[in-house]
Amino acid sequence: MSKLHIEYVRKAIDDRYTELLNTSDLPKSTSAQSRRQSFLSRGLAALAVQHEHQNGPRAAAASVFDGADDRGLDAISVELGTPQPRICLVQAKWSDNGKGGFDENAVHKLFRGLDLLFDRAYSKFNSRFQSLVPDLQQAFDQGLPKVTIVLALMRTTPLDPKVRELLEEKIAAQNIVDEIVDYKVLDLRDFHRAILGDAAAPKIDATVRLDGFVQESTPYKALYGTMTVPDLADLYGEHRRGLFARNIRDSLDLTDVNVKIQNTLLEQPEHFWYFSNGITMLCETVKSVGRTIPGKVGDFKLTGVSVVNGAQTVSALHRAFVKNPDAAQMGRVTVRLISLEDCPEGFGDLVTTTTNTQNPIEERDFKSLDQGQIQLRDDFSVLLHRSYVIKRGEHVPDPQHGCSITEAAEALAAVHSNAQLAAVAKRDQNLAGLWEDSVYEQIFGKNPNVYRVWRSVELLRSVREELKTLRDGLLWRADAAASQGDLLVTHIVFRRLHTTAIEDPDFDWAGELAKVPQLVRETFAWVLRAIDDEYGKTSHIIAAVRNAERMQRVVRAAMRGLDSGTTAPVLQEDYQVAEAEPRRGRQVNAVVTLITAGRIPEKTELEFRPVSRPERREMTEWLAANPDRARATWSNENGTRNPLRWKADGKWYSPSGLAHQMRAEASGVITSVQGTARWFVPDQGSLEELAYEVRQNEGTDTDTGPTDQ
Repeated sequence: MSKLHIEYVRKAIDDRYTELLNTSDLPKSTSAQSRRQSFLSRGLAALAVQHEHQNGPRAAAASVFDGADDRGLDAISVELGTPQPRICLVQAKWSDNGKGGFDENAVHKLFRGLDLLFDRAYSKFNSRFQSLVPDLQQAFDQGLPKVTIVLALMRTTPLDPKVRELLEEKIAAQNIVDEIVDYKVLDLRDFHRAILGDAAAPKIDATVRLDGFVQESTPYKALYGTMTVPDLADLYGEHRRGLFARNIRDSLDLTDVNVKIQNTLLEQPEHFWYFSNGITMLCETVKSVGRTIPGKVGDFKLTGVSVVNGAQTVSALHRAFVKNPDAAQMGRVTVRLISLEDCPEGFGDLVTTTTNTQNPIEERDFKSLDQGQIQLRDDFSVLLHRSYVIKRGEHVPDPQHGCSITEAAEALAAVHSNAQLAAVAKRDQNLAGLWEDSVYEQIFGKNPNVYRVWRSVELLRSVREELKTLRDGLLWRADAAASQGDLLVTHIVFRRLHTTAIEDPDFDWAGELAKVPQLVRETFAWVLRAIDDEYGKTSHIIAAVRNAERMQRVVRAAMRGLDSGTTAPVLQEDYQVAEAEPRRGRQVNAVVTLITAGRIPEKTELEFRPVSRPERREMTEWLAANPDRARATWSNENGTRNPLRWKADGKWYSPSGLAHQMRAEASGVITSVQGTARWFVPDQGSLEELAYEVRQNEGTDTDTGPTDQ
């Protein structure tokens, strides 16, 4: 593509984001040309966000945090309005000559940033990232989101093979348990097409072969038949996302449906035709090639073809075919070709909308017909005076008044003697694995007992409530473990309770539930210790709670600790919120250490980053309302007591004193705060971390001077 196309994208960035993006965070020594390049790169990241989430320029610009401490990422957007949240991570590379680079170093840096996100290490990112944390936090709290890495590159050439190989190797490591991370490349062609909209949609012409085709002529021309997976994979391989120009949305690369399509094709290719809903293509014209006989094989030339229903099927089967062509080539798919040449205006849009808004039947829907579930519903009503919802679409009662079949299934999986079932439940946002007949029968049994079901639900709720309380005082991996490890902890707590009479109506279940808070605290400490010991402190918490083998291993290790009678291990310092200044040691007297060493140059700008969950709840909006609230200037000359000059009021403070006052102003909460862990020198670390480095270099790791005030 020509420089004209690059100029077109540049103009779009200027038009959309000039008033919304700025480069004031860049060092004052940055040249005008470099500042301009940074603006264009950030604008490209915002364009990528708009491409992926169809939001407005202001929201897209607000998602950009490129700069110091961006950790290899330039923008992040979160989609919460879907059954499974989706996180889009963008790395953008602008180039005036259409040669935007992305090398192996960029891959390594990007995945280090991704690891920090999975470990909830949000304060490692810059202050502009902090306003994005609430949505990110909510996505993780709802369950494990799907993560799409978007490389927004101002280029038309493909990635270097070595870079692509490293990228896919890193993604494979992330997906060791389940496919949760994927990537896509948006290049100059994608941006040009996105900016122009439908006018830039590529007109795709293709010739396809249908087996056993049937033709409809009234009221409009259409054909349907079967295509082979290799033929469809070749079609997608040649035209990629251009095939989906008229679709409501692009293919979602890692939705649960997409992954299941791939797995079905690779594991049961001969059954794929029976399990797939098929594909619908709209075409400007459909013409037969040569002589065709209905019911036989026919070749058809299509002009202006677009897949309007089945985009996920097409992209998934292409992925499966690339992964294992020998297995996937046996697959076949039903395809409808609808010709628009004699259709009324707007008919194509009506087809697109209608075919994409039908609700598919899920496996759990069939379980609502099970006699055991019907009996449970009656028992809930008669014996417990509560509601039990077994059909999708029915109103789910308030927690005190009952539960749904999905909540019951999740709870029963957690308390089952086989810990692997808890991992199965955790693996899928919609609990799809629990509705498979063999698993369903294990967790419910042939004649499910209403008391066991309801009490299991109560236990899971009680455990979650206690973990929620604990999370306010937890950081990093500990926070992730408390968020993701609810079923694992519930499984162990259930085994520590007296439950032999759980099905007895007169059993003192309230007495057992009263033990839960203390048991959760002890169990959680041993679980976190077990994960760190068994798999290392850099391992993903997600893998430990979603992989059946790993969960079983963690359960065994945690149970050994609990059964030993040893006091529960104390969480390591880095896993806990330090409200006040901690013990003497690496974090004591940080200000004196830094000033004495001259570690931070005079007038260096620092930024404040909330550390704990309560701080983020109370301060995120307050900080975003006035960016100066998160900024201060360092002074070595103002004395060790008050080295920070707050930009919001121009007064001098100690790090802890200022952090204390900020939280009080934001929320009215009066509490001791460790300010040295919350004030950061961008791209270098917190005051606490910098002081520790100084002491390490000097060969001292303790200090007897006064604490930072």
